[in-house]
Amino acid sequence: MTSEERAKVIQLLEQSRDEFFASVEGVTDEQWNHHPSPDSWSVGETAEHILLAEVSFFGAIQKAVASAPNAGWEAEPGRKSMFIERVMTNRNRKVQAPKSIQPRGMERAEVIARYLDVRSRTLQFARETQLALREFTADHPFPVFNTLSAYDWLLYIPMHNLRHNAQIVELLKT
Repeated sequence: MTSEERAKVIQLLEQSRDEFFASVEGVTDEQWNHHPSPDSWSVGETAEHILLAEVSFFGAIQKAVASAPNAGWEAEPGRKSMFIERVMTNRNRKVQAPKSIQPRGMERAEVIARYLDVRSRTLQFARETQLALREFTADHPFPVFNTLSAYDWLLYIPMHNLRHNAQIVELLKT
């Protein structure tokens, strides 16, 4: 990971974390649990999904770096990163989350505590790793993303968080 990539991902991890807390701070229990429609998640469920997704995505990074390098896998280095940045915050297209990262009914205190823990771990990894993250890969469950480098997975975490921060803001307006 270049110093520019490291700075960018750290900034995005911090920004998405800060926006997350700004969006859920002061939310009442009624707002936390409110479903604007039968097929939509509540603020609490969206927050839980963000947490579960980060745990899963960080697991993909760990899986990637534990495997042999896949150097040269990407014909145009950085193309996937640009794609992730472009599509992840666009809320015009809704996507069904894989079952493994769908909310399960965690209490608010547990969601917040676990989010803080996993984000601290993710930030520590981003600050300290010396691995060539673009050389290690893991497959994404959605074919549109296909294979991602460990760096792309690291970038995916805050971009996914920002996407759902926007969803929380939308939910709070209903």
